[in-house]
Amino acid sequence: MCLSFPQMPDKLTATEKEIIEYIAGHNEEFLYMTIGQLASTLNVSEATISRFARHVGCDDFKHLKQTVMEQTVQKGPAQKLANTLRTGDGGLLQNFIRQQQYNLQKTLELLEEGEFDRAVAAIVAAHRVFIHAKNASVSMGQLLEYRLRRIGIDVHRIPSGGTGVLEGLVPVRSDDLVILFGFSKVSSEGQVILDYQKCVGYTTLMFTGQLYQEEELQADINLFVYRGGQNEYHSMSAPGAIVDALAIAVAAHMGADAVKNLDTVRELKKKYRFTLQNSYKNQ
Repeated sequence: MCLSFPQMPDKLTATEKEIIEYIAGHNEEFLYMTIGQLASTLNVSEATISRFARHVGCDDFKHLKQTVMEQTVQKGPAQKLANTLRTGDGGLLQNFIRQQQYNLQKTLELLEEGEFDRAVAAIVAAHRVFIHAKNASVSMGQLLEYRLRRIGIDVHRIPSGGTGVLEGLVPVRSDDLVILFGFSKVSSEGQVILDYQKCVGYTTLMFTGQLYQEEELQADINLFVYRGGQNEYHSMSAPGAIVDALAIAVAAHMGADAVKNLDTVRELKKKYRFTLQNSYKNQ
């Protein structure tokens, strides 16, 4: 294959030509290699590989991999997972955790604190909270529902798809809040929820992975979360962190009321623990 780099020098050393020839002829193997493995294969030093990467306009070895990867792989869930596995150096667990740290930091930088505060206030002020989530975001919807219900918020779930979405919207009133998830795009169901808002007047809050969105696809409150690059595996670490932060902030805002509800739950667990255990054993 013919490779292109951010900056192709007029002259290359014999070693640099050898590196390019190897990458071009073994691009799949290259994407799985660490810098040490490539250096060993070519019988050169890691410093030589690093200098080559900078010489062709890349910041470092990881950037070099990313440049090659963009020219050799296709989009899609399986490829995104493969991309994430290929681009790191070292152990998979360490690489993945570092990526999540980056996702969290990116979310912290780009999520407006004022928007987060508005989300907390909207949840506290709402008569009821309705949550709509589908596909991968279902887990986030369930977590948010669980967290809010434990502190005494009246939470309801809107079915993920089909006419169930319409049925789920029927009881929503103007003093309610509808929370939805639209990470990479707003689903058709999400578009219905945003459009029906014009008729009823309820407030909408959306978790989104888009910094810029057409006005008709924006909610009243938009919480940005970064889940990874376009060609990377999109994890739920950042959305999960924001969900938990929301629940904690709402509980802090509610004060004694939130604690009272948690105490009631704890007392009920003590009172009916053995009854529930026996019920489970008899199933």
